[in-house]
Amino acid sequence: MGFNCGIVGLPNVGKSTLFNALTSTAQAQAANYPFCTIEPNVGRVAVPDARPDVIAKLAKSAQIVPTFLEFVDIAGLVRGASRGEGLGNQFLANIREVDAIIHVLRCFESGDITHVEGSVDPIRDADTVDTELMLADLDSLERRVVATEKKARGGDKDAQAQLDVMTLALAGLRAGKPARALNLAAAKQPLLKQMQLLTAKPILYVCNVEEKSASSGNGHAACMRERAAAEATESVVISAAIEAEVAALTDEADKRAFLESLGLKETGLARVIRAGYHLLDLITFFTAGPKEVRAWTVRRGARAPEAAGIIHTDFERGFIKAETIGYDDFVASGGEQGAKDAGRVRQEGKDYVVTDGDVMLFRFNV
Repeated sequence: MGFNCGIVGLPNVGKSTLFNALTSTAQAQAANYPFCTIEPNVGRVAVPDARPDVIAKLAKSAQIVPTFLEFVDIAGLVRGASRGEGLGNQFLANIREVDAIIHVLRCFESGDITHVEGSVDPIRDADTVDTELMLADLDSLERRVVATEKKARGGDKDAQAQLDVMTLALAGLRAGKPARALNLAAAKQPLLKQMQLLTAKPILYVCNVEEKSASSGNGHAACMRERAAAEATESVVISAAIEAEVAALTDEADKRAFLESLGLKETGLARVIRAGYHLLDLITFFTAGPKEVRAWTVRRGARAPEAAGIIHTDFERGFIKAETIGYDDFVASGGEQGAKDAGRVRQEGKDYVVTDGDVMLFRFNV
């Protein structure tokens, strides 16, 4: 099960610098973790998480396999992308393929780097991208709604349900509101997802600031933080220039020293990766043994058989139960045997909703 975030932005905002730093990070990780392959426009990066190290020490595991998130570098956008201007068609097609959008915004002044609009204004830039995506969604829905109306008039109940959501989405888009702003009941969310609207995808704003503002942000980043809060999403402050420098360092001690000299506890990339993971509403569960500790990704709200299926389809098909230890219990008990002795191992059935940090052993029969 792969989850990916598409990195978008106007030209000269630092999008490529950020992606290249991610790619360099992934290449460095490839020496330590299996299956960390890189394609020209895809970086597959481990999600920062200290828990596997703790579990591995207690379980005396030989290796650690983290969970990953993919980042996709998407062709730059220009005004008119919804009409095919520039690389518009490629841009829109690529966004349609990703699970979430990471929108990089230029939040720094520089006489050396020209802004396509002639000035730095991240709010305006965010509106430019949103407008192009909304226009593309409008065009898509307006072409589909006629056929759906015809089916609904013919008594097709599924078409009527789709039409109800389409009507709400169209009204919102015409009022300048992205589809993700729709306040739909949970039962109608799958219908919205089926429409594959670009503006229905969750979005994370990444504010690219100058080096001196990397730890605290600046006025432009503050404006974007307010916008993100109003949209019930997040914003992350980074300096792409710093990320590029850190990615070029091969020694971990050198990286830590460099970050500390700038007043930073961790890289901006680590925050972006974690925020992207949360944006997709994902959680992590673990399997642990002498051979390895492995982190697995599943959507929040998943039940035990679905989590088992992430490991292997046979595990889900023949699911019997899940022997489960909460992360805190695992640590407090000194590992699996201690948890058993303390009565902290739970026998969970098919209806159990997986909790972030669960250490699980699946019993199955096929």
